[in-house]
This record gives sequence, structure tokens and C-alpha cells, in this order.
Amino acid sequence: MSGPESPPEIDEELYSRQLYVLGHKAMQKMAAVAVLVSGMKGLGVEISKNIILAGVKSVTVHDENNAQWNDLSSQVVVLTNSPLEEQLRISDFCHANDICFVLADTKGLAGQLFCDFGEHFVACDPSEAEPVSAAILHITQCNPGVLTVAYDDEQGQNHRFEDGDWVMFTEVEGMTELNGLQPQPIRVKGENSLEIGDTSSFSPYNCGGVITQVKMPQNYSFESLRVSRTDPKIKTSDMGKLAHYHTLHMAFWALHLFRSEMQRLPKPRNQADADKMVELAQTVSMGQESLQEDLIRTFAYGCTGDLNPLNAFIGAQAAQEVLKATSGKFTPLDQWLYFDAFECLPEEEHGVRLTADDCAPRDNRYDGQIAIFGADFQEQLGKQQYFMVGAGAIGCELLKNFTMIGLAAGEGGNITVTDMDTIEYSNLNRQFLFRPQDVSKSKSEVAAAAIKSMNPNVNVTAEQNQVGPDTEHFYGDDFFLGLDGVASALDSFEARAYVGKKCVQYLKPLLDSGTHGTKGHVQVYVPFLTESYGQAQEVDKQEYPLCSLRHFPSTIQHTIQWARNQFEHLFKVTADSVNKFLRDPTYLEAREGEALESLEHVRISLQEKPRNWKDCVTWARRLWERLFSHDIQQLLYNYPPEHKTSFGLPFWSGLKRCPQPLDFDCRNATHMAFIVAASRLFAQTHGLHVKEDKAAAFQVLLDLHLPPFQPCQGVHIPLTDQEIQDSQDAAVQGRLPELRWELTKLKRELEKNVNLTSDLMEPIYFEKDNACHLDFIATVANLRAENYRIPPADKLQVQKIAGGIIPAIATTTAAVAGLVCLELYKLVWQHRQLSSYRSTFLRLSEPLLNRFHPQAPPETYKYHQKTWSCWDRIEVPGFDAEGEEITLRALCDHIQREHGLVLQMLLYGAAILYAAFLEEKDRQERLSYRLTELVHQTTGERVSQECRLLVFSIICDEEDEESDIPPVHVWLQPTKSKE
Repeated sequence: MSGPESPPEIDEELYSRQLYVLGHKAMQKMAAVAVLVSGMKGLGVEISKNIILAGVKSVTVHDENNAQWNDLSSQVVVLTNSPLEEQLRISDFCHANDICFVLADTKGLAGQLFCDFGEHFVACDPSEAEPVSAAILHITQCNPGVLTVAYDDEQGQNHRFEDGDWVMFTEVEGMTELNGLQPQPIRVKGENSLEIGDTSSFSPYNCGGVITQVKMPQNYSFESLRVSRTDPKIKTSDMGKLAHYHTLHMAFWALHLFRSEMQRLPKPRNQADADKMVELAQTVSMGQESLQEDLIRTFAYGCTGDLNPLNAFIGAQAAQEVLKATSGKFTPLDQWLYFDAFECLPEEEHGVRLTADDCAPRDNRYDGQIAIFGADFQEQLGKQQYFMVGAGAIGCELLKNFTMIGLAAGEGGNITVTDMDTIEYSNLNRQFLFRPQDVSKSKSEVAAAAIKSMNPNVNVTAEQNQVGPDTEHFYGDDFFLGLDGVASALDSFEARAYVGKKCVQYLKPLLDSGTHGTKGHVQVYVPFLTESYGQAQEVDKQEYPLCSLRHFPSTIQHTIQWARNQFEHLFKVTADSVNKFLRDPTYLEAREGEALESLEHVRISLQEKPRNWKDCVTWARRLWERLFSHDIQQLLYNYPPEHKTSFGLPFWSGLKRCPQPLDFDCRNATHMAFIVAASRLFAQTHGLHVKEDKAAAFQVLLDLHLPPFQPCQGVHIPLTDQEIQDSQDAAVQGRLPELRWELTKLKRELEKNVNLTSDLMEPIYFEKDNACHLDFIATVANLRAENYRIPPADKLQVQKIAGGIIPAIATTTAAVAGLVCLELYKLVWQHRQLSSYRSTFLRLSEPLLNRFHPQAPPETYKYHQKTWSCWDRIEVPGFDAEGEEITLRALCDHIQREHGLVLQMLLYGAAILYAAFLEEKDRQERLSYRLTELVHQTTGERVSQECRLLVFSIICDEEDEESDIPPVHVWLQPTKSKE
């Protein structure tokens, strides 16, 4: 008799970013599940693509004929583009047989989604958020017991628990009955206190302990489609469209009746068919709720259409629900979702009234889109010039969508896509334009070739340039002025901010999007209509207190960051410092602010340069002893376990975990992994190409005898970040002169070798996918965690934190890319009403969809009682009537004549070109310079002949009050901006 099947193996390298979102258990469940998707039009294909990328066991695709009973042997069934009779038949069967059922449909600019996971569905892990935990300061003996938590400096709050959370306790001393207790519910009592149940019979609390949230399974009961459609529970997604949902529910129902009666869908822009749809909707509604008849007519006018962006969005939502059904991970939809983007249609102010002739089929691949927007709009799409920055996960989805809708597929159109990265194996899970044979190739080039194969008419240019100040000779005035818009798919805030700044400078709309796990956002920035990217964004970067990292870690994040810092210092910073010391004769004189520790490492690295593998192993063993034994023993010598604060309270309590020194053991796999990784990296920094011999390393360790720990007297261990800074400053002042003398003497000795290059070191830059780099950081982090009794991390978690990896999943990427393209339609129409645009925040795990109007631009500048936004500027022609380039004097005269302002200071970037406080001779000389000459004379930078635009900042003094003035744009050549 065979035993139970072992769980499927997960390719951690391929699915690493998705594993951060779903976890191993959920993915192992998914890898054992079969899914049926019926209906292979655009929506069905999108759903299937996302499910396949997620890694389920199998996906059966079905189309044309009615589904047969043997088709329904899957654990999840998805129906798209199916008649009502089949929906009800399949739904009834699935509900009766505990098969999860998902219904998805899109018609024109509207979509629907319905889920039925049976009467007894269990979500094992309903939330995406990491479990909350906190250090315990005190627990009372009463009913209910009151627990006090330590203040969290990093979060800036006492705790993040909520009423009804379930928790467990560990490491509690004294009231040990709590340790190992089954999950208990809590109630929030105050900012730093929780009620945890009856503790009156427990032992008195002594110290220590951690309280940790436990995610409890949630039970859900679903109604069948037949029951639910008469009294639907509809998820809210757009507060501005609350009245739409019931009407759309009836419109889709009426559409089934229309198709059954007429054997077709309503014709595009056909008034009679639209009126018929209103009549049918009123019939099925039976007067329960008032219907928006105009909305039903709008739905009917375009419901024969088929839009790729809407399919991408609804398909992503549907696929995520399938993954919830297969994995038990996250909260399922309860039970209906309706979505529309009717604001993509032309605004009334445009004067465009689409007719049946405009939307009639042209027998081409865009007929589904023409049925909604008309043939003229399709032609405009083809002429667009767009800049696609980034060809990663979102970039791939956007390029696919752009290709499907025909963006830049006509005469004069073009998509320029740039990405400096090459394809990695881990990209293949989400960046679906890439295949295994593409690994190590250019992302932009492979992506461009892939979309060309999908639509040969699309005009695309692939480049491998980073977008920033260093590439402005590629992406300069002519380039940006010729664009219709920019789409940003970057994961770097700095790069996105730069692109946003350029869009403001050249008055170009920007489509921005991003994802983090199941969370995603889409924002559109329109010149003069919305705020700019820079005004909307804030940097939220996690930083840990130095004192926590150095002496008092309380979480695995602390130990991983500490390990990352050790890697940086040991193998990069020290090597860089040694090389500068050897190459630069003035290095020591210029090091007034240099950290003393860095100079110490320069001395040690030069004096203890390894010659062979044995030396590297010896160095690694000594490093182990210092980091995990001697430093800990010194800390405990200064602050013994029984140490009290000045208030008589235990020093080692709350967030301060009392450490324990470790004893090295050659038979311990983690200890040996550290020795091997550290030895290898140390050898590399010193340019040693030695053969790694683990047996020889083992023998070296057996033969090596290190002196026992001897406490250092008078050593001060700082307890706060400020104390750390003060102690470093004091150490530098006291030890720096002596250390400089030692290093100078050492350099003279080295110079006797004539060639100092033999002593140069090789800095190592951390690579998140390098096995040796990860081995070092993982072992250091987990040994440090063992010192402080912190649960260890697996290598995947270490890689995520140390590498700053953003969790990612294909469904979120597809959803935001679909929404971006809906905003693109509005930009091509040139919508001018703020209410027509939508910013979106979504979280597919809940599922949460929040759509809202963008913010209008704030009044950034003000002078002469006039307010200006970030999109405004003072424009000045760069040549006078005789065709000569204007001087600074002419610029000042123009600004005073046209705007009544007296220029006090002129800046070009950070350089001051002119200031009223300069000496009279200097001022007069600068006023006589032509502007390009002034830039060159002042900054040393030559303005290229291709430059069309100079941008200056000015400060003007008006009645002794400084005013905020928009930037000054001086046009050196006629503009070629697209109208």
C-alpha cells in the first residue's frame, strides 16, 4: 500500500517573487489543482495566462461546444462568454459537488465577476499582511489580564493589534503558563495595553516575552448563481459610481435575454437595440430598484465591443479568485464585482457624437475596439508616439496591451521602450513575453520582438539606456517634445521622480503604475489638469535604529540588515578604502570625517594580507569568534543578565533581548557554511585564486587554537543612536592622529615593493542572486539571531530583506496594466475634465478596489497676486528680431517688461549664473553675455547645438518680499512639440 503523496516541489528560483506573496503551503496546494477555463476569447485567454504563470497543476481550455460533464472534473471551473442557460447549469452542478465556480464576462466598457466557492469554503490565511508581534513589558494577574507592550521606535507606535485578533505567547518568564497556550483572542485597551483573558490563576509575571498575532482560518458560505443573481451582494469599487452597480447587474441579465431572443448582441450605436435593452432590464428588475436608463443605453451601444485592457483587468481579478480557490490563501470575493469605464468615451465638450457608421466593422483586428470608439479614434491610436520606460513585469503587460489596441501601429506612430536590464530566470514567472531561451538577453529587445510577432504593424524601437541625467543626449529636447505621452514601469523611486520631472518640463502626460504583492496603484498625470508625479509621491524607506542593529536586535529583520551591513563593510567598503589609500597620496589628509573603524580596517587588511586558503580560513574563524562570542561576552560583561536600570527595572526587558555567546563547532552546518562563505569572499577581495578545500579547512579549524575571551576594562557601549555618534566622534579625535602615523609608516614600507598594485583589493558588490553572497548573509543573520534567541530565517526570506526584493505576482501586474490602458484612451481623446480620469489603489488579496479622481494641481507659485501650478512657466524666445541669441540683460528686460519683475538671482540647476550682490564689474560683464555663453563661463558646461530649451530658476525681489516664481524656459530653437 503506497503512502501519501509528497507535496509538489516548487522551483524557488523561478517562483521566488511569488513565494514572497503566497508562501510555500499555498503554492503546493495550487501545484496539485486542475482548472477548467471555458471561453477562449480575449478574457478567457487573459485568465488562462495568469493562472498558468501562477503554477497550478494543469489548465484545461475549452471553447466552441457546450461543456460536457467530463470537462467538470477540475477543482475549479471558470466560465467566460457563455449564455445564461449554461452559466446556471454549470453553476448548479459545481455548487452541488463542491467545485469552486468563477464567472467572468466583459462587454464593451463594462465587466462582471461572480464567485461561488461552495457552502463551506475555508480561507486558511485571509490576509496578506505579516503577523503583528510586540515585546512584552508587563502582564497583570487579574481577569481580564492586562498586557503592556514595548514602544516600537521603527513603527512610531506602540502596537498594531486590533480587537478580535488571535495571539500566542513565547519567551514569557514568570507567567510561563502563557507559553505554548493555544491562540487566544485579545481586545485593545489602550495605546500600549491589551486585554488577554483571565490570568488571575497564573504565576506572577517576571520579565520578557513576545506576543504574536496568529492568522486564524475564516469560513465562508456562498450562494449559487441561480440564488445570488436575484439578490446580489456587490463589491463597491468606485464611490462615484455607487448607482451604477445595480443597473449593470440588470443590464448584463437583460443582455442574456436580448441575445436569446434576437440571436445576436445589440448593434453598435443602434438606438432601437438600446431601447430594447432598457425594456428588458426593466422587466427583469421588476421595479425593485430604479434603473439608470441612460447607463443601460450606453452599455448597449458598445456591448458588442471587446477591449483588451478591460479583459486584462477583469481577467486578472478572476485569475486571482481562482488562485484563492486553489490555495485557500486570501479573502475571496463576496460574491459580485461590477466594473465600468464609460468615462473613456468622448466627453460632450469634444463635440464628438459617435454613430453606427463610425463604429461599424472594418474587418480588421481592431473591430472590437472600433465598435466602442469608432474608426477615427483607432487611426489616432496608431499615430501615437509613446515612451515606455521599463520592460519588466508591468512593462511586458503594458507592451502587450499597447500592441493589442494598436497603439503606434499606424503611420507616424512609434513606441520607444528602454530598459538597461537583462532577463533573469526568476523573471519568467511574471514577465510573460520572455522564454527560457531568452535568459541573459536584453529585456527591451526581446520584448520588442515579442510584440512585433503579436502585431507586425506596431512600430517599436528597443533601447538599453538608463533614463537619467547621464542619458539626456539620447532623451533630450527633440525626443521629449515629439512624444504624445510617457508610460513609467520602473521600480526605482529616483528614476520615476526623474521621469515625472521631465514630463512636467515638456508638458507631457505620464501614466504611472506600480505593484507590491497583491497591492497595486495606477495614477495618471495630465498637464494643467492634475498634480504632478513629484507632488503626489512620498518616499517610505524602512530604516532601523543603529543601537538596535549593533547591540539590541529584537527581530530577524534586524539581524539580516546587520548581516548586510557586515558584508558591505568587510568586502566592499574596506576594499574601496584600501585602494584609495594606496592610489591617492592625499587620502589620509582628506579623511577628517572618515570613520575610525574604516581606517582601522585599512591597516588590518594591509598588515594581514592572506597568502593562501589556510590564511583565509583562519581569518574567517577569528571573525566568527569576534562576532558571535567575544563581542557578546563583552556586552554581557558591561550589562550582565541581572543588570538594573537607574529606575531599578530589569535592563534586559522589552525590546532588549539578553544575548548568549555561541561556541564554535566544526560539526555545525551553519558554522561551517559561514567559514566557507567568509573565506571565499575574503580570498576574492584579496585577488587570491585558491582552490577551496573543505577538508583542509576542517583540518585548519581543528588545529587552530584561539585565546579565550578577556573582558576589556573601561569599554563604553552606547545605548542610543546619539551615544553611538558621540562615541565615534570622541574615538576619532583620540585615536585618529596615531592611526594616521601608523598608516603612513605602513605605506612607506609597502612602497619599498615598488609596485603597490599587488596590494590593491577587489571590492565585492552584493548581488541578491549570488549563492555565496546569500550564504554569508544568511549564516551571519541566523547566527546573530541565535545569539539573541530570535527565530531564524530561511534563505528566501534573507534574500528578500537583504536584496530589497519587492514581492510580485502576475495577477496584480496584469490588473494595473489594464487600468493604465483605460487611462491611455482618455489621453488620446484629450479629455479635459478631471472627473473623467481615475487613480486606482487595489489589493487583490481582500479584494479591495478603490478608484477616485486625481488631485488637481496645487497652487505652487504665487506672485503679483497670481497663483501658478507646477505646470506653469515663463516662456521667453531665445533670439531677438535680428535672429541673434539674447543676452542676460535682454532676458532681465523681458521679465521686467512682461511680468513686472526685477531679477535678483538666476540659477541653472544648482549653479548661480547671476546675483544682484555680485561686484558691479562682474554683474555688468555677466549681463552682457549671451545665455549659452553665460552657462559655459559660469559652469564650464557647453550647451550643445541640438539644445532647444534652457531652463532657469529665478528669484525676484518685490517690495522687499521674496516671491515664488515659475521656472523660466528660454527657447533657443523653434519648438517641435506635438499638438
